[in-house]
This record gives sequence, structure tokens and C-alpha cells, in this order.
Amino acid sequence: MTVRTPAFTTVAEQVAALEAGETTSVALTRTALEEAHASQTVLNAFRRIRDEEALTEAEEADRRRARGDRTPLLGVPVAIKDDVDLAGLPTAFGCAGDFPDATADAPAVALLKQAGAVIIGKTNTPELGQWPFTEGPAFGVTRNPWHPDHTPGGSSGGSAAAVAGGVVAAALGSDGAGSVRIPAAWTGLVGIKTQRGRVPLGGELFHGLTVLGPLARTVADAATLLDVTTGSDSMFRTAARREPGRLRIGLSTRAPFTATKTSLDPVVEAAVRNTAEALANLGHEIVEIEPDYGLIGLTFLPRSLTGVRDWAARVPEKAKLDPRTRGNAQQGTVLAGALKLARALEPALQRRIGSVFGRVDVLLTPTTATPPPKTGAFDGLTGWRTDQTMIAACPYAWPWNVLGWPGINVPAGQTADGLPLGAQLLGPSHAEERLISVAAQLEEVRRWHLRRPARVW
Repeated sequence: MTVRTPAFTTVAEQVAALEAGETTSVALTRTALEEAHASQTVLNAFRRIRDEEALTEAEEADRRRARGDRTPLLGVPVAIKDDVDLAGLPTAFGCAGDFPDATADAPAVALLKQAGAVIIGKTNTPELGQWPFTEGPAFGVTRNPWHPDHTPGGSSGGSAAAVAGGVVAAALGSDGAGSVRIPAAWTGLVGIKTQRGRVPLGGELFHGLTVLGPLARTVADAATLLDVTTGSDSMFRTAARREPGRLRIGLSTRAPFTATKTSLDPVVEAAVRNTAEALANLGHEIVEIEPDYGLIGLTFLPRSLTGVRDWAARVPEKAKLDPRTRGNAQQGTVLAGALKLARALEPALQRRIGSVFGRVDVLLTPTTATPPPKTGAFDGLTGWRTDQTMIAACPYAWPWNVLGWPGINVPAGQTADGLPLGAQLLGPSHAEERLISVAAQLEEVRRWHLRRPARVW
């Protein structure tokens, strides 16, 4: 087997081809770099592409393999989101301006390098990861490989576009309010929002809301990236191969209260219910149930907006920030006084909302309320109107960031026009292994990884 389009084979297939001597890391990396550049005019997934550095890393990976090294990602090209430090490149986090180069790798990046992954570039994200669309004056518009006139979502939209579009087999994103799960839903990928503290960050992000997590086409690939970035041996890959047993899965379609008019698109609801039916056919018991979310949003805003304020303070050219970013940073300054209370309320929220797991083992909900919007749909909106439109489209993901618990987006089908849809499997504290096992079991029957978008570049 000659691997020519890395993301349209799996990480596992690439590793097998490397092990069999059917390809080299240099060949895989060269192809991935070619795809990254060729796709930029359409997808615009990358903020930075590392041509020379990536090929140097690939050469070293081939030497390591020749010496007998067999680390999980050795020689496999991957990408990382541009909110994660990579030594030698700026961490602009979607912003315009002349940022200094990072002097050290973030802990997760260091683990990727130790495992022999070849990092071909940093992917686009909206300013400070605030929105479920990946567009901005610093880099333009990142597009959905399935329909380039639609957004891939955000804020890990560049990572999602790179994987779904056939550039890399897996990528690292971050999730502070659904920022891995939302783009995974809208591009037909598996996206894991990890347990808080699972992937090392080197410091808290957005006051505990944001975690790092993988995007991939298969559960096994996402589990491999998760094993590497957590420093575990094979815990998550083992979970992907393990039957979950018969579980009680709660189906929930009610969004938490947001003081915003939200409604679940019937096509999304049908997709989620079809996913529930598939799980029932696998032997799981499905029950309709609604968690007691209460007014959880009141604790989210101080943490998220204060996080925007903190990040905005690091931007070297603040005048170049989107007016909506500057407005959110100002609100963060006002709400900073409520931050301590918001954090103090977290244990009570965990107890109340977590009580649902006394009745079910896993929760199944929509990942988003709508299919992916068109690019430019948020252009020219005020900050308030942007927030209202954003919440209406994506009201389901963010509570799990407040709780700090894990969730996985799984592909749930497509609209009649071929736009991907997603559903999320949610669990209590430290439930990634259970969620991964269920997702892998579902993948066996739904075979979503065999679907791929047509190339338009």
C-alpha cells in the first residue's frame, strides 16, 4: 500500500504502512505539506505551515524507526491549533499583529514530538477562540471541506478542516465551550473534549473552561492522539477496542437555559434520534431524560469573558482586534469580580447536574442545534447579536466545560445537501474510556470514516 493522501487513510493505516516499509515519514510528510499548500486557496485551514521543520522531523522519525523505535505516532503528520505554543512560531490565537515566537513547546506539543509525530503546521482559529466560526481579518475565512461556502465551525475550525479535507489524519484542538465538538460535528469527525486536567496545559486556560483534545476521522485515531498527549501508555486505545457492555443511555434534546431564543432544527433532532436508535440496536437501553442544568450560564460568563480579557492583554497590537473582542474583554473586566463565586459554585453544579448519572451511564444530546451556517453569516453583527446568533446555533456543548467533564462528538449523518451533523456522548468525571468504547462500537456499525468530501482544489 502506498499512502498518498494521509487523512484519507487512518493513523493506524499510516503506522502499519511505515512499519511494513511501504512508505516513509518523509514521503507522508511531503504529501501532507503539498496538500496543506494546495488546499489553502479553498480551505484556508493553516495559519502557519512548517515546510523545512516538518521534513527535518520526518527524517528524524525515519531514523528512529530504523533504530527500532515504535512510539504510537512515530512519523505520522499531524497539525495543532494556533492557541498552543510551538517553539519557533508565534501563538497568535487568531489575532492580527506581530507576535513573538514561542520559546518553548507547550506540554502537549512536547509529548507529540517525543512520540515522533511530525507537526506540519498551526491551524486557524477565530480571535481568542470565541466563536463557532473560523473567520477573521488576520487570516480570512476557513471553509468546510464538505461545502466550502459553509463554515467548518470553531473555534478549532482549522484543525477540523485539515482533517476532514484530507491534509492530515488527526489534529489537536482546544475546547472551551464546544470548540472541538462543534467543528467535529460540522465536518463529520470524532472530536473529544477531555476531562479537565487530563491533557497537560502548563497552566489553566480560561479559568478552567478550556481543555485540549483530538480531532480525527476514527475513534481509534482520536484515542491514539489522546494517549500520546496525556502521556498514558495505551489506556484510550485499549478502550477503543473494548466492548462497553450494555449501558443505560439517556437521550436529552432540551438545551440549557441561555436567555436566548433557541430551537432544535428538526433535521438535527432526527439525526440524534437515529443515533439513539443505532445504540438501541447495539443492545443499549435508551431512556429520555433531561439533566437539571439550572442557571449554569451565570457561572460560565465570568470565566469565559475574563479569559478573553486575559488573552487580549497579551496581544501586541490591540487596535487590530475585532471590536467584538474588545467589547468582550471589557465585559471580562467588569465580571472579574464574580470569578471567585463562579468557581465556588462548580461543586454544587456538578452534584446537581451529575445526579443524572445515578439514572443513566451516558448522556446523548445534540452537539449543535443547527447544521453548519454559511461563511460570512456572522459578518457585520454587533457583539450582542453575534452572541445571540452563536448561542442559538450552539446551545448544547458549553455546560460540560463548566463541569470539567468529558464528551465526544460522533458523526450523526448529513443533511439532504450533504452537510455533516453530530451528536455528543457525555459522561461524568473521568469517563473518557466509557465514552470512547461506546463511540467505537457505534463507529463499527455506522462506518462514518468511509465517507469523505470531494476534493475541490
